[in-house]
Amino acid sequence: MALDETNNAFVRFDRVQKSYDGESLVVKDLNLDIPKGEFLTMLGPSGSGKTTCLMMLAGFETATHGEILLDGVSINNIPPHKRGIGMVFQNYALFPHMTVAENLSFPLEVRNMGKSEREAKVKRALDMVEMGDFGGRRPAQLSGGQQQRIALARALVFEPELVLMDEPLGALDKQLREKMQFEITRLAHNLGITVVYVTHDQTEALTMSDRVAVFNDGVIQQIDAPDVLYEQPKNSFVAQFIGENNTLEGVIEDIKNDVALVKLDNGDVIDAKPVNVSAKGERTRVSIRPERVEFRKDRLKKGAHLLNAEVLEVIYMGDILRTRLNVAGNTEFIVKTRNAPDQTRLTVGEVIEIGWLPEDCRALDA
Repeated sequence: MALDETNNAFVRFDRVQKSYDGESLVVKDLNLDIPKGEFLTMLGPSGSGKTTCLMMLAGFETATHGEILLDGVSINNIPPHKRGIGMVFQNYALFPHMTVAENLSFPLEVRNMGKSEREAKVKRALDMVEMGDFGGRRPAQLSGGQQQRIALARALVFEPELVLMDEPLGALDKQLREKMQFEITRLAHNLGITVVYVTHDQTEALTMSDRVAVFNDGVIQQIDAPDVLYEQPKNSFVAQFIGENNTLEGVIEDIKNDVALVKLDNGDVIDAKPVNVSAKGERTRVSIRPERVEFRKDRLKKGAHLLNAEVLEVIYMGDILRTRLNVAGNTEFIVKTRNAPDQTRLTVGEVIEIGWLPEDCRALDA
């Protein structure tokens, strides 16, 4: 990923590498620009290098090679406490022997701030996270969600321009996590701060971020806005990792006018958009999202290829119906449809025809 020399990156990773043993690279030649005020999420499976990148930015790890710049200045040799970066961790890292107000006051005392200014900033930070009445309590007297709010307030209290968050909502239940996702995003945008957020939760990444960097094996596979990442994955890894995805294996028969003719392994032929395939005879993995599959012919354009499918399972999920099919030998092929009065209800054992628009189907690397 080339660096754009024209933009003023607030955070810049320039050819950064990290190795723990001097042999294998956990982060491989990372070039990444993050503009001021952006909410960027680093997303990927365990061991993909995302947390290592965050820790190098925080100063808790040192880069083996390359340079990390903050607002144009190299921070490679600046210790963590002098970088002026706010941090929020999954385990909150609050001091148990201090009250909430003392926890928030601590980073201000370290910066030699006067008492009245400290008190004003602590009050403002607590109000920001709707915890104004909890200043006198100890962390042990708070719920997990309340502790996370305090950890967030402490990261914001000294008004940093950059805040790093490492799986901060991992310990919360689903409903609270969704509420906090919204609140963190709203706060970040209101304050105009730059956020680098690490998670392995793809829904969290898609709902919170301006851009998402998908990591695998120490390399950014794709970095884009959430909708682009979901609608236009650049390779099979991104397609499989982001959201739910159906795949069919086959061979490229022909490529013409930005349409690939793909012969599936069971002999069926379909149209797809060629993404990172280029030649006849090449193996491909075709990717199609469950909500883009149609079994009502009136909704398909003339000329769309139709495939036979056997209904294996219908799962009622309230707002959607999730149907599992056998398509071209793939028995885990999923179709999602809205639970609406006009929706055709399928029955197990039924054989139907399904199809999709060629532009919704992507021929990716095998």
